[in-house]
Amino acid sequence: MTTPDEPAPASRPEHDDPARYIELAGFEGEWRELWWDQDFLRLMARRLGLGEVRRALDVGCGAGHWGRTLLPHLPGDAELVGVDRVEAFLELAAREAVARELDGRCRYQLAAAESLPFPDASFDLVTCQTVLIHVADPARALAEIHRVLRPGGRLVFIEHVAAEDRPDRLVWQRRLEPLWKRVAGNCHVTRRTEQAISAAGFDITEITRASMRKAMPIVRPTIRGYATKVG
Repeated sequence: MTTPDEPAPASRPEHDDPARYIELAGFEGEWRELWWDQDFLRLMARRLGLGEVRRALDVGCGAGHWGRTLLPHLPGDAELVGVDRVEAFLELAAREAVARELDGRCRYQLAAAESLPFPDASFDLVTCQTVLIHVADPARALAEIHRVLRPGGRLVFIEHVAAEDRPDRLVWQRRLEPLWKRVAGNCHVTRRTEQAISAAGFDITEITRASMRKAMPIVRPTIRGYATKVG
């Protein structure tokens, strides 16, 4: 097993009041309906063969909303492991799992995306929802995700990206990104995440590019899809 040294924790606004951060970020709100759409999840479950998943990892799980949304589409005996760098998020996720009687299937662990404390090839599925925009080293995080996935395992991703098809918007993304990083938890809005996923050794099986109409213009461009670990 090869695990890099864990990077030093970053100072982020969500550390101070995670519950308030979750409310402001709209994790449970309708403006993220594009991501939580159940028709998309059912289609994804069929295409990816999620009925064969026994262990799933939610990287940067926050308070666990995305993992809980995905869980009904996994087998009843599948285990979901969530990791995050913010302990208060994990406490909220664990409490919510107990409240929904899911604690027997979900467990949460303190860890950084760039340093996952798991053996090689130990998960069938990894999910990554608006995480690569925040981490200091996305290439390192993707290398770790690749390492802990079994050969043929799947990465499901949903991320904000650079508006490469809208040069006018990309100009504003670049101008506002320094400020946005300070107020939105080190959020980078000009990353070329699709290319980074491919460079990490994944074969992108399907990808959808969309604009989140209810979001602020600089964070509207998004990608969602899934990729397969090659080799």
